[in-house]
Amino acid sequence: MNIVAIVQARMGSTRLPGKVLKPLCGKSVLAHVIDRLKEVPSINSIVIATTVLEEDNAIVNEALANDTFYYRGSKENVLSRYYEAAEEYKADVIIRVTSDCPLIDPGITEQIIRDFLNNNVDYMSNKITPTFPRGLDTEVFTKQALEICCQRAYNDIHTEHVTPYIYLHPDQFSIAEYKWPIDYSNYRWTLDTVEDYELITEIYNHLYQFGEIFDWKEAIALMGEIPELSLINNHVEQKKLGE
Repeated sequence: MNIVAIVQARMGSTRLPGKVLKPLCGKSVLAHVIDRLKEVPSINSIVIATTVLEEDNAIVNEALANDTFYYRGSKENVLSRYYEAAEEYKADVIIRVTSDCPLIDPGITEQIIRDFLNNNVDYMSNKITPTFPRGLDTEVFTKQALEICCQRAYNDIHTEHVTPYIYLHPDQFSIAEYKWPIDYSNYRWTLDTVEDYELITEIYNHLYQFGEIFDWKEAIALMGEIPELSLINNHVEQKKLGE
């Protein structure tokens, strides 16, 4: 079974253009995402799915610099880009992580993959009922489920965000959730705004020592030790589907 992590990435971003190549402790945000996914034992390969736009040549160069595969497809139809990347790299199971999440946790991602395989479902994630900080989102689904999405998608929400067709149609798929017993979803560790970048930089400056990957519990402890950190971006609202 070929388990492939497909990471969507592009330079265009309405709120923070070029965010995934912003520097973070000597590396780009995207490079940190790649480093963390390389620590997930079950993942066989990582593919950066970007667009055919010239500005995204920089994304391709960063993927190559980090010994990672890439695929170039549609800017608007991210679902088709994802499916084509899965086809190109012969994925049986797909791990969806976005490139603006440099705190993605290898341990959480690995556990979701294992639970997905043990439960024999079409889709599993930790995002439908949020209990983790935003920025640790991991979705795991079958190639067949992705193919069904491509065949049946009927609006922009389905094509711009890859997986909504699955979790908005639970009658058509077997779906499972991965939850934490304590709700930490009030923390925001994803990168969309200047304030997000400021917080993530603070977390990395405190925890990223000698290039070693720190885990999410260390970041939770840091937020407890320095409560004012959460105030940096607690006013930032996540875009809703369709925005």
